[in-house]
Amino acid sequence: MDNLINVAIGLGIGIFFTAVIVIIINQVKKTADNKNIIKSNDLAKKILSDAKDEGKQLRKEIVLEAKEKWHQEQKGYEKEINSRKKEIYELEKEYNRRVSKLDQRIDNLDKREGNLQTFEATLNQKKDELESAKEKLEGLIEKENTKLSEIAKLSREEAVQILKNNLKNKARNEAAKEIREIVEKTKKEADNVASGIIATAIQRVAVDYASESTVSVVSLPDDEMKGRIIGREGRNIRAFENVSGIDLIVDDTPEAVVLSGFDPVRREIARLALEKLISDGRIHPGRIEHVIKKTQKEMDANLIKIGEKACMDVNIHNLSSNIVKLIGRLQYRTSYGQNILKHSLEAAWVCGIMAAELGLDQDIARRAGFLHDLGKAVDHELDGSHAKLGADIARKNGESKIIVNSIEAHHEEVEYQSVYAVLTQVADAVSGARPGARREILETYMKRLNQMEEIANSIEGVTKSYAIQAGRELRIIVDANVVKDNQTAFIASDIAAKIEKEMQYPGQIKVMVIREMRQTAIAK
Repeated sequence: MDNLINVAIGLGIGIFFTAVIVIIINQVKKTADNKNIIKSNDLAKKILSDAKDEGKQLRKEIVLEAKEKWHQEQKGYEKEINSRKKEIYELEKEYNRRVSKLDQRIDNLDKREGNLQTFEATLNQKKDELESAKEKLEGLIEKENTKLSEIAKLSREEAVQILKNNLKNKARNEAAKEIREIVEKTKKEADNVASGIIATAIQRVAVDYASESTVSVVSLPDDEMKGRIIGREGRNIRAFENVSGIDLIVDDTPEAVVLSGFDPVRREIARLALEKLISDGRIHPGRIEHVIKKTQKEMDANLIKIGEKACMDVNIHNLSSNIVKLIGRLQYRTSYGQNILKHSLEAAWVCGIMAAELGLDQDIARRAGFLHDLGKAVDHELDGSHAKLGADIARKNGESKIIVNSIEAHHEEVEYQSVYAVLTQVADAVSGARPGARREILETYMKRLNQMEEIANSIEGVTKSYAIQAGRELRIIVDANVVKDNQTAFIASDIAAKIEKEMQYPGQIKVMVIREMRQTAIAK
């Protein structure tokens, strides 16, 4: 189409030039003198001839140019057509391949359908045979039950109940016997190895123990200092408590004041700040705020130093700065009177030693034992158990899945995913259960013992129960006329499970069930 337009344009240009020349000639003819008419005619003829020649040449050039463009466009169209043909060929080839593959799949499905139909027919036949056999068997059973009822003079329901009871008692006896055999065999095989490993771990670990309380006492040079600490109308005490978050108790105790608070780090900051204020002598709200903030910065740096030293003590590296700081906070946290940082160090070494005895990776074991109570650094600030909080902190700071699971599972809140989690729980129990490691107030201790005995006494057949060995063993005496020998294993397991579910306690509690049969006769 474009070629035709170009040719038409060329022809139009030629006609235009021709018309212009004719007009010029006519004008010349009208204005020329009679004398020059012949001369003008010759000139006009020459001009007309030149114009025609020029028009022909121009037209040829335009036509050639148009033909050239047409040929170029034709080549482009042919190239595009060939490319499209090639694509269509490839698509057609792929289509044929897929159709062939689909046909093959259809053939396979047809074969499978035939096989399934055959198999279904076989199953239906077997089903019919089983139904027939079942009917025959039920008929025979019914006949036999009728005969047994006539012989024993019992109803079918009574006979079935007697059979169930006999089978139940037999199964219970066999289960109890098997449980005892398994327990005895397991103890024989595991006690020596476990005792050796634990004893070795305990013997090789020696960590100093220091206890802390929930209050701190600050000594005063004299009782006059109490008035300066209180300030005018108690403004110094109010300022101190507002900034530090710790209660300042000024009572009748001579030359001493008491700092009370649940956050041990804040309490320590308050203690250090108050000692600085007493030493300086300048005590007013502005000075109190300045000293406490300065002490907080010093405490942050000190926590990092404590954490780094603890990491060096157990040869653990590549811990994030956040975890190192939290480890430093454990220096000021206690559990049942046991310092958590010292407890973590003990657990780390015990865990590492047991791993070495078992041929496991000591570094992983020490790391898991060292970080297992990490959540106790923040459990008074955040909701959730310290095991879950510690696992979340470890996970956010790039610790491995093994370490995270060991932290989260050391109180059996989640399932174990590795042997290191078990070692962590054992090391935690060993460190907490050693003599002198933990202390409790008498009221809490007696409450735990009474709760243990109440759980035991709630079981049918139990006559007496005694909590001994500082609450680490529960001995239970059962009525020999009510409880049989095979039932003692089940009673012990039930009581142990109930204690685990309802009580909080350090270490482990051994449950022992005693059944004694006494017969008395009098000789006259």
